Amino acid sequence: MIPWGLLSKACWISFISLLPVCSLLSPGTQGQELQLRVEPQNPVVRAGESLLVNCSIDCPSAELIFLETPLLKQSAGSGPGWAAFRLSNVTNDTELLCSGFCNGSQMTGVSNITVYRFPERVELAPLPPWQPVGRNLNLRCQVAGGAPRDRLTVVLLRGEEKLDQQPVGKGEPAEVTVTVLASRDNHGANFSCRTELDLRSQGLGLFHNSSAPRKLRTFALPMTPPRLVVPRFSEVETPWPVHCTVDGLFPASEAQVQLALGDQILNATVVRHGDTLTATATAKAEQEGAQEIVCNVTLGGETRETRENVTAYSFQGPNLTLSEPNATEGITVTVACAAGPRVQVTLDGVPAVGPGQPAQLQLNATEKDDWRTFFCNATLEVQGVILHRNESVQLRVLYGPKIDRAKCPQHLTWKEKVKHILQCQARGNPDPKLRCLHQGSNMSVPIGIPFLVRLNHSGTYDCQAASSRGTDSLTVLMDVQGRNPTAITIVLGVLTMLGLVILAAASVFVFGVKKRRDTYHVRKSSSWLPLKGKNQDEPAAELS
Repeated sequence: MIPWGLLSKACWISFISLLPVCSLLSPGTQGQELQLRVEPQNPVVRAGESLLVNCSIDCPSAELIFLETPLLKQSAGSGPGWAAFRLSNVTNDTELLCSGFCNGSQMTGVSNITVYRFPERVELAPLPPWQPVGRNLNLRCQVAGGAPRDRLTVVLLRGEEKLDQQPVGKGEPAEVTVTVLASRDNHGANFSCRTELDLRSQGLGLFHNSSAPRKLRTFALPMTPPRLVVPRFSEVETPWPVHCTVDGLFPASEAQVQLALGDQILNATVVRHGDTLTATATAKAEQEGAQEIVCNVTLGGETRETRENVTAYSFQGPNLTLSEPNATEGITVTVACAAGPRVQVTLDGVPAVGPGQPAQLQLNATEKDDWRTFFCNATLEVQGVILHRNESVQLRVLYGPKIDRAKCPQHLTWKEKVKHILQCQARGNPDPKLRCLHQGSNMSVPIGIPFLVRLNHSGTYDCQAASSRGTDSLTVLMDVQGRNPTAITIVLGVLTMLGLVILAAASVFVFGVKKRRDTYHVRKSSSWLPLKGKNQDEPAAELS
């Protein structure tokens, strides 16, 4: 691209070189129509630059050639039929008027200067901190300065993607607006605007000015409140869980959640999975009464909140006690159950006089009361709901050993070399040790486990159960019967004889049947001859 100053200078040199030629033209050319030329014609000049303007006329007697303009000008030379002027600091569009006289007649020529300047400021208006997904967003691009405006346009960009292009209107600053629908894809995207000054038709090119990018953050926060899960009732000073869940968040990583019990901020653990956020914490009421717990979720400057009431109560007891946890047989034992205020207790089905009052019973401890279980049920009414608690305790009664006669027979008849079990049991508290000893040999026999009985186990046994509470004895007679060898021999002989008889009978039966089934052949002869058995070398004769 050749600057207009150089171009004007080249035209001026060409003009000077043509003057001699023009002076040699024949007088006949003076009769032709003459024009005053202004060069360059309709130039485009960058604001603040200078411009060389030449006014010329094809007239040998031209005189008084001058330039009319509001711009600062200086003479740049003159000659027959021409005059040149240098214009400085061209800042506005201006009309140039050249005037001169030829043979007493005034002649004029016009050229329009177009000044171009780049925009002084191109700026995308600030975006909202957060833009809800699904709502329209107005992108406003402001342009200060820039000329000519009819060649100036604004392009709205998302990253490098062109969203829209519009001409820059009048006004300072001029503003161009484009509306886009916010989506999840727009989250974190950079938006900007760019001006384009198109002077390519003047041979200058396409000039760009861009604004600083601005990042957009979009979000989605459902209108439904968070789901807050807490117990309806809680006991004072007893920890209980709190769960708060929100679905449909975007981006869930940017969401903030807070759990509070009254004025106490809870230490929450937050887990994010996709578009779902779950916060969990542990709460504890320090005094009775209604307590408000709050789940607050904030995203994009908007808040969703859920509140629930938890009633804290004090439920003391029940406390179930025994006057003698390990009572000796025959001792009086007192069983008592007590609880806190407003608590109704029932001991083994017998209720106390009223709420807050204890319940008790007495008994003379016997063997049957050992391992006896006592139950106390406590109830507390909280806002129309009955809460229950139970407690139990076992009584141990100390009593002496006792051998169970029903489970330990006093006379036993057993066979020799057969496994038997001596079924004897003893009870008592503490548990007694039971032993059965042979009166003659003091031999001990196992109790409750199988053992092989022999003849030497026969006899009388002293069975004794002993503990720190005393002893109990029982006599057991064990009669072991040996096997009879003579009877066994007789039985074996009888069985042997019976087997031989059966074998002989079977043999007779088999051979007899075979003999009756043999085949006989007779010869033809007179009827008075006796029949003979068929010989092997004689042909058989058929009976007629």
